Amino acid sequence: MRIRVETHLCTGHALCQVQGPDVYVLNDLGFNETDRLDVPEELWEQARRGALACPEEAIVVEEDGGGVS
Repeated sequence: MRIRVETHLCTGHALCQVQGPDVYVLNDLGFNETDRLDVPEELWEQARRGALACPEEAIVVEEDGGGVS
């Protein structure tokens, strides 16, 4: 699994980091600065929850096998 954050869409709600504290990196103002990231299997659930929590849908989750959510 990989995640990609469209940082230009982030408005700083920080809900991704609340749901995925070990996955998402925020700057001092609360904006997501996570670069494209290969997510270890033990953090997949955090990555998914964080992406689903984003009101701007700024996080793309690329599942292994070609699926995107």
